Amino acid sequence: MGIIINLDVMMAKRKIGLTELSDKVGITLANLSILKNNRARAVRFSTLDAICRALDCQPGDILEYVPDKGTEIQD
Repeated sequence: MGIIINLDVMMAKRKIGLTELSDKVGITLANLSILKNNRARAVRFSTLDAICRALDCQPGDILEYVPDKGTEIQD
């Protein structure tokens, strides 16, 4: 997939652990872990908003687009 979630990077920069972030954001440790380990298939805007508020960052600090090799968009 072309979208990479760099939540672990932002958490390290802000020196915040998974449990503390989970408490601030209001989502379970399991769901936050799925995001952190880049296994999520989707993320709600409300969740992204809460994470950005808790980490004092922008969505672009967490989400990154990396094109898949050999994948081209056809017109």
